[in-house]
Amino acid sequence: MHKYFFKLLLPAFFLFGCAVKVAPPSYTRIEALSHLLYTLDTSIPKEEASQLSKDIFQETEALTKEFEMISPPQYHNFLVNIGLKEKGLCYQWADALYAYFRQKSYPSFEFHLMGANIGEYWTEHNVMVVVAKGMPIDEGIVIDPWRNSGKLYFSKVKDDHKYHWKHRPNREY
Repeated sequence: MHKYFFKLLLPAFFLFGCAVKVAPPSYTRIEALSHLLYTLDTSIPKEEASQLSKDIFQETEALTKEFEMISPPQYHNFLVNIGLKEKGLCYQWADALYAYFRQKSYPSFEFHLMGANIGEYWTEHNVMVVVAKGMPIDEGIVIDPWRNSGKLYFSKVKDDHKYHWKHRPNREY
């Protein structure tokens, strides 16, 4: 009996993966991003940094549901590439976040697209970056919900040692 169960269950796991349960972000993580945003330039109002942090987490949560994320993200990519999922590739995350935040009003911040391993089919990765208005992009903060299947990863660009980021100012989204 058990051998049949595993013969049916194991292929189902590989076919469908692990659906990501969207849990609300903890207050601590929202505050950590808010503090990081504020440290980009101490002239930034703390309330604006706090509101942007909340909005980034809320939009990440909404996109995780919209994209019906499966973990791990590479498996989700596979499902998108074979047509079983509609969206959820890293560039789609970056584009959606970028489009959303460019239409919002955050006077102290700018939003940009960055990529790593651009043009490499298996390793290219794209993110949105937040910078203080007028500051260099390499001093910004990487906003990357794809990396952890909808759980927001964020860090200063210079502290994200997993990727060598390049600004993509002319990329159409």
